[in-house]
Amino acid sequence: MPVISQVKRDVEFYKNLFSLLKVLKGIAVSQFHILERKIRSFEAFYSKVENFLEEIDTTTITHPFVTPQSNVQGIITITSDSGLLGGLNMQVMRSAFGQLTSKRDVLMIVGERGKIYAQEARIPFVGFPSVREEQRMRLALTVRDYIFERVLKKEIGIVKIIYPKAFSLMVQKIAEFPLLPYGKRDRAESTHLINFEEYIRESSIGDIVEYLVYLWMGHKMFDILQQAKLAELGARFVHLEESSQKLEDLNKELRLKYLRIRHELTDRSMRELFAARLIYGHTR
Repeated sequence: MPVISQVKRDVEFYKNLFSLLKVLKGIAVSQFHILERKIRSFEAFYSKVENFLEEIDTTTITHPFVTPQSNVQGIITITSDSGLLGGLNMQVMRSAFGQLTSKRDVLMIVGERGKIYAQEARIPFVGFPSVREEQRMRLALTVRDYIFERVLKKEIGIVKIIYPKAFSLMVQKIAEFPLLPYGKRDRAESTHLINFEEYIRESSIGDIVEYLVYLWMGHKMFDILQQAKLAELGARFVHLEESSQKLEDLNKELRLKYLRIRHELTDRSMRELFAARLIYGHTR
């Protein structure tokens, strides 16, 4: 029979652990909603760039940003180095591995966890540092500049980003964003295309598109890094919630076990006392 003092200590331990998980869940929820509000504040800038690019007839431009000059894919994956994510990194990397259709395709990985998965699968990759709060924009621009150079050199023609996206606090899914070639992406065809012949301009239309897409890529990359962080916080909350439920179930079992042991000890004591009285009465 288990020692009742040990069971009681286990009950207290899991009770305190449950309280700790409750605090961690509150922190994750708070961080999630703070970042969610912050992300919305960045939409105005790149939406204006997108709106301007929609007014340009990109079908007449042969620039690599809008017309691929190579069949080689560049697959960018966003992974997190934080724990308690419930396999989110693995889902991202499995999706990326499935996108690689040629040995010439270039796998680009943000985050150390993703690099470990690629090394275990023996898949070559280009690595970038982990996402840090204070360096998120710098990282976005670093990845953007690397892509910019490889695409202009016609070493890569198509670029996709695979990352975790939070649709709500409780729902995170793996998303794919087609970064290049730039297109309208499910928007209605514009009926107000700009006629550049009516304007005096110093740069060609291709150069204008290159610069605007260059700016757009940086902000879109930054936005996706934020979305990935939001999904990380959501996944952490879900994992903590699941752990809390399991812990609560375990604690209930321990409490029942504790009560059962107490009952057995009480019952045994009563039987021993009754037997002792019978023996004592018989000897008298």
